[in-house]
Amino acid sequence: MLYLDIRCSLLDRGKRNRRTQTFRLRLVGGRCVRPVDGIIHPSISRRDSLKMRYRMHLVLLLLGVINMAWTLPQGAPTSACETLMPFHGGGILPQTEISPYVVSPRRQGNDVKLTVTSTVNVPFQGFLIQGRTPNGEILGTFNSASVNEGHPLSCVEEADSLTHNSPNDKSSISVIWKPPQDYEGPVIFNSTIAQTYDTFWVGVTSEPVEITKQGANDPYVNLSTPPDEQTPPNFVPFQPKESSTQFDPFYEGCSVTKLCFGAPAGCVASQNCKSVVAVTVTGEKYDFELKAENNAAWVGVGLSADDKMGDDSVIECVKKGTGVSAYMSETTVPNYGSPRLSNPQLGIQMLNSSLVDGVIYCKVRRDASTNVNGKTYDLVNDKYNLLIAAGSSVKADSVSFHDIAYLASAESQSLADVSALAAKSKLLIRLHGCFMLAAWLGTASIGILLARYYRQTWVGQQMFGKDMWFAWHRTLMFLTWCLTIVAFVLIFVELKAWSGERNPHAILGTVTTILCFIQPIGAYFRPHPGTPKRPIFNWLHWGIGNAAHIIGIVTLFFAVKLTKAELPEFVDWILVAYVVIHVISHLALSVLNCLAEKSGDNRVTSFPMKDLAGSGRTSGFTDRNPDAPFSAFRKFLLAVYILVIIVIVVALIVITALAPIEEAWSNLKSSVTNKN
Repeated sequence: MLYLDIRCSLLDRGKRNRRTQTFRLRLVGGRCVRPVDGIIHPSISRRDSLKMRYRMHLVLLLLGVINMAWTLPQGAPTSACETLMPFHGGGILPQTEISPYVVSPRRQGNDVKLTVTSTVNVPFQGFLIQGRTPNGEILGTFNSASVNEGHPLSCVEEADSLTHNSPNDKSSISVIWKPPQDYEGPVIFNSTIAQTYDTFWVGVTSEPVEITKQGANDPYVNLSTPPDEQTPPNFVPFQPKESSTQFDPFYEGCSVTKLCFGAPAGCVASQNCKSVVAVTVTGEKYDFELKAENNAAWVGVGLSADDKMGDDSVIECVKKGTGVSAYMSETTVPNYGSPRLSNPQLGIQMLNSSLVDGVIYCKVRRDASTNVNGKTYDLVNDKYNLLIAAGSSVKADSVSFHDIAYLASAESQSLADVSALAAKSKLLIRLHGCFMLAAWLGTASIGILLARYYRQTWVGQQMFGKDMWFAWHRTLMFLTWCLTIVAFVLIFVELKAWSGERNPHAILGTVTTILCFIQPIGAYFRPHPGTPKRPIFNWLHWGIGNAAHIIGIVTLFFAVKLTKAELPEFVDWILVAYVVIHVISHLALSVLNCLAEKSGDNRVTSFPMKDLAGSGRTSGFTDRNPDAPFSAFRKFLLAVYILVIIVIVVALIVITALAPIEEAWSNLKSSVTNKN
């Protein structure tokens, strides 16, 4: 607390003589609070009173300017010891982006040399540093003789914190910290670093340091950075964005000093992963960095003996309030859950975390060897497949489905091997999707249209001894049956179990496959024309075929939302366009049939397959009968319909085969640009 005395020369109105009077102002933290003594005498003239007020206002204005330019010149107060939060400007909030400063500890015998520096050559003006246990208890002492830019602050014990001497710019500081006598265990250095008065970061932590009675000597690491005249006076931190090509510090060192793997495949090179893990190995210290975008509620990495989920050890970082918590869990089969262990902190330690602009980040250290439910995970000697995943919701004791991203590595690899990991092939998933699209948008749609509206077209023309419409109908529906069965088998070969996604796609797809499978069997055993049971067969064949087609189309809509499909949302609109074209075509052909029936004695289609004989020929008409009226226009509509369907199916197959199509398109443009 400081006091400022203001001495004024006053002229008494009656006595015509001058006298002096002193006013004292109390200053707290560089701020003028109120006058302490000195009261304007009643005999003072109004003119002198106004002069005194003017002088006092001038003094207060100067004090305000001094306060803005000279904020806490002698370091942080003890009121900031517990929270490390400065009270700047009446409550300026700290920065929420990644800090441009690092706190680097290096053990020197029984002491620790602590260095604070910037990763981007941005000087800082103020700081407050403490050594803390993982539980947050302040401990140790700072050696004031080892630093010129700071002095000790006594928060709990004498000299257990360190703060700055002046607000001068500093490129870096180094100081010696001494642990308490007989203390053994980890220490994390927590700090607040102020770039300027209104730009500061709270909670800038170091890597944990293991303190032992025997002491240790860590290797020297050169933390100096070359000067950069282009550095702006105020650091503008990187804002992570999906598909951004800007520099992201998370990816620095990938395939050089650390192992990186992310989803979707190939995203590490382009630095636009939806979820990503980086593993850094130092001796027997295994540090896992995890990050996920798209407002993920959790991100996790699994260590697996294969490229499938099930019986895998998982580190998960979960959004919890405004922070992030780390847990250990294990995936289970066949429901692919991931319940947390009875001791969810088994073998792990949170080093750092953040939750900024929809991006969740954490850094977790895992023991080199852990025993999870009777299974030993030896990170030093064993190789593992990495499973990276992220989701938008969590349960009380586990994470929910990975609806944001999921990817498994193709091969197992030692975590100390920093070479790039290839993603597991998704060929079977892509083939499944392509075959189903070709079957239910392509062959089934055209085959149904032919059987419904074209039985009195191309009359007298045959293929393989059958009427033209019937030969093409049977061929197209046989292709539908083959594509569907093969696609159904492929997806079960890939997953080896029921889908774990909360999506009716799997159920509807199974129903479609069953209906498709029994349809040709029923057709093979159809009653002969004219028999009493023939109409029943006709209705069943028509109903099952149309039901399978409708359910198949609905199933494709649900497929767009599947995480494994990696399809863009605009695929929904392509499917909507197909439905509109299909319905309009049916309506147009139905109207033509009605007009044809009115203009002639022959009916084009009195009942689906009603007059179909065992030979595939129309029994009500001979080969000499001409085509029904409007036959030419029906052929034109069929040609247009087939052309549009082919375009839609080919487009969707390309999008499915190259999914995620946005990344494939971006890579194609980049390759073309590089060639040019």
